[in-house]
Amino acid sequence: MLSRLRPKVSAIINDPQINSPEKMQAICELLKENVPYYDWVGFYFRNGDKEELKLGPYAGTPTDHTIIPFGKGICGQVAVSDQNFVVPDVKAQDNYIACSMTVKAEIVIPLFLNGVNIGQIDIDSNTPDPFSEEDERFLEYVNREVSKIL
Repeated sequence: MLSRLRPKVSAIINDPQINSPEKMQAICELLKENVPYYDWVGFYFRNGDKEELKLGPYAGTPTDHTIIPFGKGICGQVAVSDQNFVVPDVKAQDNYIACSMTVKAEIVIPLFLNGVNIGQIDIDSNTPDPFSEEDERFLEYVNREVSKIL
């Protein structure tokens, strides 16, 4: 299922008619609409020189978590660790920031530009333990594509 979305992601990235924020917004919407267990899809980016993340384009229910300090929550931990973080059950995580009571699982994949972690893609799922290694590889691909337009 995810492999069929790769050409669509590339087509969005290579579309000369839309700017980078619009491309990231289109990718968020593509993923949310086409992957049944991707209930919220968004990008967070380092907020200038601050040790915090700022919400970028996203698709899904609006969130109050527009700024996340490094180290706080799953996203904040990925900002520090530079590692993928797959959470099969958010209730089992001590350092989890609840965005919605319906969220059961989360996956966060760092986005690198020239070897530096500048942000991440964050996906919340209302389905328990839905994420596989295929999701990790696919989202790493998405981030590599997005890095080309930053």
